[in-house]
Amino acid sequence: MNSVFDAAAIRARAEVAMSVALDVGRETARFRHDSDPGALAVENKGLQDFVTVADRRAEQAIREGLLSRFPDDTFMGEESGGRSGKGGTWVVDPIDGTTNYIRGFRHWGVSIAFVVGGQVEIGVVYDAAGDKVFHAVRGGGAFKDGLPVHAAATADPANALVILGHSRKTSFDDYLALSKRLHERGMDYRRTGAAAIDLVRVAEGAADLYYERHLNAWDMLAGALIAEEAGAAVAMPSVERLLAQGGPVIAYSPGLAGEFAFILDIEGL
Repeated sequence: MNSVFDAAAIRARAEVAMSVALDVGRETARFRHDSDPGALAVENKGLQDFVTVADRRAEQAIREGLLSRFPDDTFMGEESGGRSGKGGTWVVDPIDGTTNYIRGFRHWGVSIAFVVGGQVEIGVVYDAAGDKVFHAVRGGGAFKDGLPVHAAATADPANALVILGHSRKTSFDDYLALSKRLHERGMDYRRTGAAAIDLVRVAEGAADLYYERHLNAWDMLAGALIAEEAGAAVAMPSVERLLAQGGPVIAYSPGLAGEFAFILDIEGL
């Protein structure tokens, strides 16, 4: 436990973050359901990078919900920015999988991480598809609506299901080559477009790998902690580097470590 925060302080923040994620996630889902597509006011900032009224509303609600209870914490959000602080910092993606959200594909979520001293202490993810909240506190296991979740025990690659992310910041040819290599080993694979949700799929044993070459910190930190606490193997750069410039994440079922070792070599992790 980081010396700045005792166990009670971390637990109090986790409880608030879970409540905020559930409330904001449900309200964001209602807003999408009740809105005419034109009312979403989609503003295209570039390929794969959409901002909606819902994004801004959700982030503001999360900020207010967290900082009203913990005013000395700092806040870093996808939409409003911010910097990490010397105490504790909330790192938030109000809608991870924004394009899915806009199109009505319910593979999206709310991602909230709490970082202290370069380490993720709390991870909370609202999963819109199941209307469930995943959470983890470092050292305490991973949970889905309060029930423990565990990474899969898959050991045979022919039984593996993997999720691969891709952004236009990285090579599509490399992505195709990786997909081909995994396919040749007998693995089935998906690309679903919401890193936080993909990581909790590994945590709950629904998938055996999630890998993406470049993500922002708010996309991955909460889900990575949940996967790790569920028993998945997780590799990524330091939190400080991720906060500054983003980077890769690899989360996988430990029984398939040998199958995925080449990915760690690719990333130098």
